[in-house]
Formats: sequence, C-alpha cells, structure tokens
Amino acid sequence: SLTVSSTKLIECSTKSFSPESVRLVGGAGLCSGRVEVKSNQSWASVCEADFDRQDAEVVCRDLGCGAPAALQGGLYGEGKGQTWDKEFQCKGNESLLLDCDTSDRENNTCLPGNAVGLTCSEPDDVRLVGGGSRCAGGVERYDQGEWRTVGTLSDVKDIAAVVCRQLGCGSTVSVPPGNPARGFEASCSGSESSLRECPRSYDRSPGLTVICSESVRLVDGAGLCSGRVEVKSDQSWASVCEADFDRQDAEVVCGELGCGAPAALQGGLYGEGEGQTWDKEFQCKGKESLLLDCDTSDRENNICLPGNAVGLTCSEPDDVRLVGGGSRCAGVVERYDQGEWRTVGSDWNQRDVAAVVCRQLGCGSTVSVLPGNTTRGFGVSCSGSESSLRECSRSYDLSPGLTVICSESVRLVDGAGLCSGRVEVKSDQSWASVCEADFDRQDAEVVCGELGCGAPAALQGGLYGGGEGQTSDKEFQCKGKESLLLDCDTSDRENNTCLPGNAVGLTCSEPDDVRLVGGGSRCAGGVERYDQGEWRTVGSGDWARTRVAAVVCRQLGCGSAVSVLPGNTTGAHGLVCDGTESALRECVITFDRHSGLTVICSSGDNNIL
Repeated sequence: SLTVSSTKLIECSTKSFSPESVRLVGGAGLCSGRVEVKSNQSWASVCEADFDRQDAEVVCRDLGCGAPAALQGGLYGEGKGQTWDKEFQCKGNESLLLDCDTSDRENNTCLPGNAVGLTCSEPDDVRLVGGGSRCAGGVERYDQGEWRTVGTLSDVKDIAAVVCRQLGCGSTVSVPPGNPARGFEASCSGSESSLRECPRSYDRSPGLTVICSESVRLVDGAGLCSGRVEVKSDQSWASVCEADFDRQDAEVVCGELGCGAPAALQGGLYGEGEGQTWDKEFQCKGKESLLLDCDTSDRENNICLPGNAVGLTCSEPDDVRLVGGGSRCAGVVERYDQGEWRTVGSDWNQRDVAAVVCRQLGCGSTVSVLPGNTTRGFGVSCSGSESSLRECSRSYDLSPGLTVICSESVRLVDGAGLCSGRVEVKSDQSWASVCEADFDRQDAEVVCGELGCGAPAALQGGLYGGGEGQTSDKEFQCKGKESLLLDCDTSDRENNTCLPGNAVGLTCSEPDDVRLVGGGSRCAGGVERYDQGEWRTVGSGDWARTRVAAVVCRQLGCGSAVSVLPGNTTGAHGLVCDGTESALRECVITFDRHSGLTVICSSGDNNIL
C-alpha cells in the first residue's frame, strides 16, 4: 500500500510498481505472507522448490523486514493467478530480489499447496532507551539512518501496545509522562504488529515513555488488568495451565503489570491459547517483583486439558483518588504517577473522564463535574468506556483540574444519559440490580435526588434490561426525603427470587438547574445554571453557541432554538456542547470566561424579545 508511514517504506512501495518486483500477501502484516513477484504487469506466486533460505533473506531485506523466521509451501494459502516460471539463485547478500540470478525451472509444474509463504521477523527499528532494560524507556525508531524520538498527542495506550508487541515485551504496564523530547507523531489502532504499520505525521509531538511487562502478559481481556495468562518461552508466548498457577502466582503477575490485587482466577476464563502451554509449575511466595523471580518446578503431568488455560482478573490499581470533597467519592481528581500524586485535568470529554474515575473507584455514577478547580494538571482524554484512567489517552499540555462528584452507592446503567438506566446498588464491593417489587416511587425519589436529577418520570421492571450479575436481597423502605439511598431503611425480601425482566429501571427527569431569565417567558432569556449553591451565567464561544442553545431548549422542554442573541455581557464560565445532550450538565465546561448567552426557544410567548 502507498499509505504506509515511513519514508523507507514509501520508497519500497513505489518500487513495487516497477517490473519484476516482490510482495508478501495474505499475511498478518507487512513482513509476512505468500511470496509474489511481478511478471508482465501481473503478479505470480513462487513455487516452494524455486525459493530457498538465501532467497528469503533477500526478500526480507528488500521489504525492510528482519531475518526470515519461517519459510514453507502453503503457509499463506495459494495464489489465484499464475506461478513464476523461474528458480531464484540468490547468494543472500543482494539488496534486491531483482539483483539475484535466476534459471529456468527443471519442472514447469507446481503442485497445489506449494506456493511458498514467508514470515520475516520484524525489523530491529524500534527501541526503548533510558529505562534500565530493553523493555522500558523512551520510544525511538530508526529512520533514514538515525534513531528518532517517537511522540504522540493521542492513542498513547495503543502505540504502547504496539511497541511492547514488536519488542516481544509482553503487555503495557504504564505510559509515564514527563519525556521532554519531541518527536515525529505516530498514531496506531493497537492491533498492528509493528510501529512502522502505524500512520505518522511530521508534526512534532511530546516523546513517549513506555514500560512493558517483559516476560508475562494478559491477553483477550477487557483492559490492561485482565486476560489469559501467557509467559515468554523461547521467544514465543505460552499459556499457563490452571493447575500450575495459584493465588500467590497471581499476586505477583498483578503487581508486575501495575494492577491491583487478584479478583478472579479460573481456567478458561478468557478462552484457550492457540499456541503452546507452559511446561512448568510456578511456586511464587507472592512477594516477588517479577514472575521470573519465582521458583518453578517441572509439571507432574505434561497434559493441560482443554478449558484449563488460566485466566486472571486483577483489580484496578489504587492510582486514582478524589481529594478535598468530604468523601472518597467526591473531590479533585488526582493520579499517582512517577512517585507522586498529580492533578488530572481535561479541556474536553470531561463527563467521559468523570465516568471512568467513578467506575475505577467503584463509586457508581457521575453526579456532577464542577468548575472552579484552579489547579492545572496533565490532560487526559477518555471515551468513557475504559475501566481505569490509565487506559485513557493523555497529553502533556496542562489543563484545568477536574472536580468530580460520584454517587458512591447507587448508579443507573445502560440508559441514555446520567439520569436514566437500570438501578444498581453497591453490595460487598460488587454491583447488584434491584427487583421491581423491592423499589417504589419513594425509593426512586431518593435515587433521583442523590444523582442530582429531577423527579422520577418512569419506573418499571425491565425498562433498561436485566442485570448480568447478582440481585439485591433487600427491600428498600425510603420515605422519599432522605439524601442518600444508604440512609433508607431496608428489610429482607419476602421472596428471594426475582423473575427475569423484573430488574427495575428508572428514568428521572432532568434537574431544574437551568433557567432563562429576563425574557418574559420561561422559554426565552439569558441562560443561567444553578451550580454550587447559586445561579451562574452561562457563556460560550461563537462557534458553540447554537449547540448550547439547542441543549438548553431541549432540557427546558421548550422545543427548538429559534435564535441566539448577543448582548448579555456578564462574564461566565464557558460551556461546549455537541448539541445532542439531554441536559446542560452533560456538556464540557471550559475555564475561559465568555459573554453570556440570550436564547429564544420555539415554545412559549417570545414576542417581547
């Protein structure tokens, strides 16, 4: 493809349009596949009998890859077109396959299954420097005759995953900030086999520092801290049998990967590995820093039955906290990084960052993201689906710190916004759905209030699906005036069975925290939002005003925005919306001061404006 990123590869790809060039097709990346050569403007596969190790060395070099690792007929299937009618006779030192001698084939027939496939090792064009081992340090790539720093402004965890994979260094442990060097920018999806498959730009971006696990990894899990356990064995990865891996071994692996304590350990939990199985039994004491430091013994039985490849779920690390908010589930966001607690900031995606923080801390749903934190911290950007903050992309720009309030003991899940979803309550450090029979209107009033929402609008079993986990065994008996669901009385359920479809779902109305003032009706006027005990003017930059207005009119039930007028000059904290939000509190808060907004919505008597 001509869209590959390195200059060297672009030259190689351009050359592939000249006569008698070479390519590898049907493989997993740029350095593996069925060998095909250009013949009379079409591509021809090569018969295994006409292609040997020395020929392979030239092809791998020609394509900018490492040494040949596998060479076999049928390795990457059969070509649909013609077969090359020459035998290559390379010496192995040529720069290009075109430079090699050829001879006519003795036999003009190539039997099915003999189209030669080639796997080249990945090139030694990536390294980690200054980190004390080959699997930790600043990322550099060899390019155009020199080692150059690799940087990025986004996709940090995806680039780190590719680097660790290419170096054979297991899983990503962390991506610390603070690399002052700047380098060419790379962007990866995370599935690439080498960094050179990632697009690049020549914009200068902050350099990347990566720490990999080196000898152990967790694969096919939902994040960095869960998956099937695999260990490095003779330069390849092997799964581990459940019988050879216990709780103390798991403690070492979780610690090595920078995760919290083991939460689940079970054979087949994350599927079966396709490769070999580790032939040793681990005998860790639980205090070792690395799995490689643990004693091992030969397995008593060399057979690991299907379904026994051990899977491990580690809890998320205790590297995030909320401070100054009066409880562990409210306050300024900080993350432990490089030996100290650092403020976390965000200019965008604030509610997504908040959702991840509340999830990681086991603190339920986001209640609000407050402005007014004047401390600035390293920037973070999340999609909202991550299990921990360290899976989010980060930038090295200083951004306004975030203050987050989480619900702590109750949450609404699988709904369209912060104020709707299936009711789940915290039970022994896990979340349990609530049966419809155990939850009434007064209970709903408390939950809606605790989450900062308006009055209950809908309450029904199965409204937002059934929970996959346990069901709460208590019946709530709220009076409707309590501040928290935890303050309500409970009683044991009369019937311990909750039938399918009865997990209670709740829709709260949006909170009465937005108003339009001075316009003669509730659907026209200057925009104000109730925040931290007072009504505050809301402002926005020119480019975002119409979207903010659309959300205001939607939240107030006032139809569509007719116009957004200038003229309200009161300084205000800025908001940025994409226009699809159901309430203004779901929009991003900026810390720039803007002139206020005057909005006219389509519903209501707006004639006076």
